[in-house]
Amino acid sequence: MKKITIGPGDFHVTTHTDEVIATVLGSCVAACIRDPEIGVGGMNHFMLPESNSGVWGNVSANMRYGNFAMETLINEILRNGGDRRRLEVKVFGGATMMANGARIGPQNADFVENYLRDEGMRISAGHLRGEHARRIEYFPPSGRVRMLEMPLNNSALVQIEKHFFEVIHTRLEAGSTELF
Repeated sequence: MKKITIGPGDFHVTTHTDEVIATVLGSCVAACIRDPEIGVGGMNHFMLPESNSGVWGNVSANMRYGNFAMETLINEILRNGGDRRRLEVKVFGGATMMANGARIGPQNADFVENYLRDEGMRISAGHLRGEHARRIEYFPPSGRVRMLEMPLNNSALVQIEKHFFEVIHTRLEAGSTELF
């Protein structure tokens, strides 16, 4: 299988039967969506619930926001022949990675659940919230997901989450991003 790795703000949709899409999540959320009848599917990876403008600092980075990431993923699946009525949805991530009370992960989890409910889309499987990072591998043709919970002592992940929280906190003070 050909492994396609996506990171924060990325997504990938495929019609190929030999691709697996992978990512690592802390407080971020990934949605794995496919049309099981034709096998087209994909995954996104978003960092924050939503934004009206999609601006991250001074650049457009709208895929880092759940509202843009979900619309983009679904629309790309539909462009590749998927039918909205048949979409199967699985969601992962939204962990609380730091003890300082940062609620970014749970807010991301709340967002994706509310978004899908409002769109009339049922979650068929998932693993949201908690305190562990996750490694996700998604096989769109079959809908199979492999998930590995990663230990809290993974220093690289903790450092990434700390940096992410610092950037968000700085931008909040500057008024360029609003969390709810």
